[in-house]
Amino acid sequence: MSPQLYEFHLPLSPEELLKSGGVNQYVVQEVLSIRHLPSHLKAFQAAFRAQGPLAMLEHFDTIYSILHHFRSIDPGLKEDTLEFLIKVVSRHSQELPTILDDAALSVSDRSAHLNALKMNCYALIRLLESFETMTSQTSLMDLDLSGKGRKARAKSAHGFDWEEERQPILQLLTQLLQLDIRHLWNHSIIEEEFISLVTGCCYRLLENPTISHQKNRPTREAITCLLGVALTRYNHMLSATVKIIQMLQHFEHLASVLVAAVSLWATDYGMKSIVGEIVREIGQKCPQELSRDPSGAKGFATFLTELAERVPAILMSSICILLDHLDGENYMMRNAVLAAMAEMVLQVLNGDQLEAAARDTRDQFLDTLQAHGHDVNSFVRSRVLQLFTRIVQQKALPLTRFQAVVALAVGRLADKSVLVCKNAIQLLASFLANNPFSCKLSDTDLAGPLQKETQKLQEMRAQRRAAAASTVLDPEDEWEAMLPELKATLQQLLKLPQEGEGMPEEIAETETAKEVESRIRQLLAKASYRQAIILAREAIGHFQESQPFCHMDPEDSEETRFLTLLGTIFKGPEAPTQEKTPQGAVGNLGSGETGCEDQSAPEKHREDDELVKQEMLVQYLQDAYSFSQKITEAIGIISKMMYEHTTTVVQEVIEFFVMVFQFGVPQALFGVRRMLPLIWSKEPGVREAVLNAYRQLYLKPKGDSARAKAQTLIHNLSLLLVDASVGTIQCLEEILCEFVQKDELKPAVTQVLWERATEKVPCSPLERCSSVMLLGMMARGKPEIVGSNLDTLVSIGLDEKFPPDYRLAQQVCHAITNISDRRKPSLGKRHPPFRLPQEHCLFERLREMVTKGIVHPDPLWIPFKEAAVTLIYQLAEGPEAICAQMLQGCAKQALEKLEEKSPPQEAPKDTPMLPTFLLMNLLSLAGDVALQQLVHLEQAVSGELCRRRVLQEEQEHKAKDPKEKDASSEATMEEEMGLVGATADDTEAELIRGICELELLDGKQTLAAFVPLLLKVCNNPGLYSNPELCAAASLALGKFCMISATFCDSQLRLLFTMLEKSSLPIVRSNLMIATGDLAIRFPNLVDPWTPHLYARLRDPAQQVRKTAGLVMTHLILKDMVKVKGQVSEMAVLLIDPAPQIAALAKNFFNELSHKGNAIYNLLPDIISRLSAPEGGVEEEPFHTIMKQLLSYITKDKQTESLVEKLCQRFRTARTERQYRDLAYCVSQLPLTERGLRKMLDNFDCFGDKLSDESIFSAFLSVVGKLRRGAKPEGKAVIDEFEQKLRACHTRGLDAIEEFEMGQGGSQRAPSAKKLPAVSRHRHLASAASDDDFVTPEPRRTTRRHPNTQQQVSKKKLRIVFSSDESSEEELSAEMMEDETPKKTTPIRRASAHRQRS
Repeated sequence: MSPQLYEFHLPLSPEELLKSGGVNQYVVQEVLSIRHLPSHLKAFQAAFRAQGPLAMLEHFDTIYSILHHFRSIDPGLKEDTLEFLIKVVSRHSQELPTILDDAALSVSDRSAHLNALKMNCYALIRLLESFETMTSQTSLMDLDLSGKGRKARAKSAHGFDWEEERQPILQLLTQLLQLDIRHLWNHSIIEEEFISLVTGCCYRLLENPTISHQKNRPTREAITCLLGVALTRYNHMLSATVKIIQMLQHFEHLASVLVAAVSLWATDYGMKSIVGEIVREIGQKCPQELSRDPSGAKGFATFLTELAERVPAILMSSICILLDHLDGENYMMRNAVLAAMAEMVLQVLNGDQLEAAARDTRDQFLDTLQAHGHDVNSFVRSRVLQLFTRIVQQKALPLTRFQAVVALAVGRLADKSVLVCKNAIQLLASFLANNPFSCKLSDTDLAGPLQKETQKLQEMRAQRRAAAASTVLDPEDEWEAMLPELKATLQQLLKLPQEGEGMPEEIAETETAKEVESRIRQLLAKASYRQAIILAREAIGHFQESQPFCHMDPEDSEETRFLTLLGTIFKGPEAPTQEKTPQGAVGNLGSGETGCEDQSAPEKHREDDELVKQEMLVQYLQDAYSFSQKITEAIGIISKMMYEHTTTVVQEVIEFFVMVFQFGVPQALFGVRRMLPLIWSKEPGVREAVLNAYRQLYLKPKGDSARAKAQTLIHNLSLLLVDASVGTIQCLEEILCEFVQKDELKPAVTQVLWERATEKVPCSPLERCSSVMLLGMMARGKPEIVGSNLDTLVSIGLDEKFPPDYRLAQQVCHAITNISDRRKPSLGKRHPPFRLPQEHCLFERLREMVTKGIVHPDPLWIPFKEAAVTLIYQLAEGPEAICAQMLQGCAKQALEKLEEKSPPQEAPKDTPMLPTFLLMNLLSLAGDVALQQLVHLEQAVSGELCRRRVLQEEQEHKAKDPKEKDASSEATMEEEMGLVGATADDTEAELIRGICELELLDGKQTLAAFVPLLLKVCNNPGLYSNPELCAAASLALGKFCMISATFCDSQLRLLFTMLEKSSLPIVRSNLMIATGDLAIRFPNLVDPWTPHLYARLRDPAQQVRKTAGLVMTHLILKDMVKVKGQVSEMAVLLIDPAPQIAALAKNFFNELSHKGNAIYNLLPDIISRLSAPEGGVEEEPFHTIMKQLLSYITKDKQTESLVEKLCQRFRTARTERQYRDLAYCVSQLPLTERGLRKMLDNFDCFGDKLSDESIFSAFLSVVGKLRRGAKPEGKAVIDEFEQKLRACHTRGLDAIEEFEMGQGGSQRAPSAKKLPAVSRHRHLASAASDDDFVTPEPRRTTRRHPNTQQQVSKKKLRIVFSSDESSEEELSAEMMEDETPKKTTPIRRASAHRQRS
């Protein structure tokens, strides 16, 4: 077929070119074989050199054959073909402008060039797509290769890289489309297939997942440019819109790429309408369909979000189309629309100069954002808070919305989602950083100015109202207003003159015309028109010669004369006579009035301006005060989030408090203190956040010099020490120790502290004391800070002044204690501990101060002597001798006081009395010495024995003959040494235990002399009733019991009697701590008394409950107490009215939940005890407790097992209340389909209880929860369960009615009455009798309670559930019988117990 006779039709598929089509349609004549392809390609190249681009008309079959065999032919041939086709198309694009400008171009030549153009473009684009497909498949095959392998495979032997070849091809096609090629077609209309062919390759390239990579940026830009030309010149809008929507649905990586392209087309190419078309297509998508297509929704959402960031003004005109998606189910689409609105507020609707319509639009957008702050989806709520954070940071939020958005953020702090809480904190922090009010936000600082300025505003408004009231209205206006009614009254009187006779207005003889005129004016002002007219009539007759009554024109009617007279009187004489007034008088009068008006107008404007300014000032102060109050409210909520499990939330809370503190909010100091314990966090991120917070707050003070900065730093740290607890001080010490070790504290700080401590600079006693405290804290990091100035410190705090400063002396002792060697035994075995000789002046001064101070009733002496005894045992050689002398000296002084107060001879029968404070001080000192002596033996003496033994063994080892040390003997020797070492440890422990048991409280020892006195005070609370004495004696008894198991066993009954029966909360609290320590040191002795420990959890005193909660938490979590159903007492603390105790209980269960299946194993017993009629809790508190405890059940297997156990309990429960409690527990479990099947299997257990509405509702709520995440196959089971529930509920009600009708209600068993729950706080008056305190026998085979309630339990029905027994696979939290210690705990275990000082 001659090239001029056929027409090339662009095929939809390559196979169409092989089939015969219409008349003159080009058909491929022959598909060449692979071996003939190189020669035919060379022939084509030769023809191209001769004929140019039109050579394609005769050699298209060659290119078609290459494309047909593309997968099989040699790579070199592919690359040659691509290179050649690029030349052909490039040559054609260069020749086409001349051809298109040729007016004499024949039809055949035009057709030839058109066919050549279509063939060239088709061949090049098909080749491009073939290369792209091959490269994509190759990259998928090479995913397992390393980077170098992929690069090696990507390039051929000739260095061909397809990714670098794509851009020139696309640029060539763009150049071609930019020509006016439409003239090649008939009627200059380009066929749609040609544009689709060119643009189709662009979309095909975009489908490659790597197109979004940075290395492919040139290709992306070329594609964008090519499509931009197609849009502007070839009406490609509709096709592009459809294609973009399809690609967004199916290719997640394309959202960002298409956003860049569309924004470029809308701005640089002027195609703004394409944004509206795409948005319209997205807006018309059904929200329900998008909820089923998360991938497509994600693509649309990302596209809209990023498009709004680039072209918000263009998108804003189409935003209304997207509003339907705000009500759709897909949260990603809601987020995208909200983000678009936020971008428009930020970039378009920002500023104070907005028009009214723009302000309305902005307000609507902000209203929508605020509304979705309460969205059902946590991701949407979180996104809204993030958007508001950006808006606040860029200062685009109107001031009028500050309060509403701050309130939204504060409300979201209580959100269940951690992400929402985190973003709410960030939003509040942004509000603080960008608040327009003040750099210092304090309620107290703002309240005063607000009240003052508000009062000033009220006064200004009152003055304004008074001025307005005093302003006289224009008489002319008033006259015009009253004229109609006056005229009607006058006409009535003139017609019926007799009506005026009833109310005569008389004129006194002495009245003048002016006085009558004034009376008439007043009557007119009061609207008493009738009386005014009558009086005027009388006056006309009475004052015929006087003004204004004499000037009456007789020609006027009577009505006119009266009205003129009354008008003249009311308005004054100037109005009617103004025309007759001389010109000069008018001029003078006018100038005066004008001057007055001119003078009053500026004055009025000035007053108006001042009032407006005052109103703005008051509004500003009111907004600042409200904002400060909201921040204060937020501080209270956020501070409770400081101990959440999520590290990121804790870090946000810490950063928030740093910012709040910097803005001067007074309550911020509370949060800064509260974060201190987080320094012990196991999370490195949290610990580092605390350190960074304190660095930022305290290590970067403001000041002109290093000394000024140091003084500011010390002042700020001293504020933290005000009223600080022992725990707070320990935390701050750890932080300062960290700073000192890293040399972050400047030398100037240490210098200023020493100057304050030595009073070289003037300071208050408290400042001096805090300086010594800070020096002691720093000494932990660098002991030489205090060690090098030890004598100075002794002279500072332990001098012989009177009265002694015990507070300062105590801090000096703490500071010196920190220089002692606190290295671990493993590190300190080779180094002798640092100790001072007994003769050192430090110990001499300490002994003197303690001995002399015991006879003075100073409350600060007790904490001082405790610190002194601790210091002596930490640093002195032979501390027991020093303390023995101290005890003897104090006892001697007490005896001397006793002799001084002995009765005279004439009254020998009176017993001598010792001052209470002296006895208290003596017992307290003895207790401290006893405890420190024990600690000294078990730590210092034991450690020194171990160190000496190790050194001796090393010396013996070195002394051996080197020939004996071969490799085999060394291994054997190390093993033997290990065994010998373990045996030696046991020997040393037995030695220490023997000393404690047999010697310390022996009659020959000093401590033993205090035991009878101590026991006498403790056994006679009536005789020794002073609260402070009782507290000191009880604490001392606990410390003495720590020494010896024998002594402890003999005094346990006394200890627990005091723990139960003492009327003093401080005594019960102290003894709770003491018995807790004894439970760790002598677990076998204390174990039978465990119920009495649990009983303190229901103590009426809040202080005791808190202490008991802390002690039991430590004992249970350290496995020192067997955990059974009594742990329900800890559960009751979850509803304690004191928030600290409730938080303590919650923390306990949080920690317990990490110990395997502990909570799961305990739950059945807890449920039984809390829902029991005797001793349980009320229904609402029960729900609160169980909701918390059941939240720890997260494993499916545990849930299924619990469901089965709870269902079976319905059969043995006794009361309606227990039925409801069980149903509530079931409803709180995170049930799965298997758990539902368990319920169906046990349906008979609770089916007959469903007649109760609350039980039925609880099970219905289970159905509702299961439906939310149910799979289609599981819905049938849920439906079946719901039907059974409803049927049983209805049938049960009917059955009860029939039963009542048939039996007359006579044989119905009365429902169990709800017994009142036992009060949580048992009164001490109702405490157990003395018989309850029979010393319990040690536990052997069975657990026996130390009380005698077993007989009572025989009478009461005790329900035991077989289902409560844990399966073999479940880990029990209780100690088994074979785990129970049978022997006395070795002394070495005491090193693990918490030391109390």
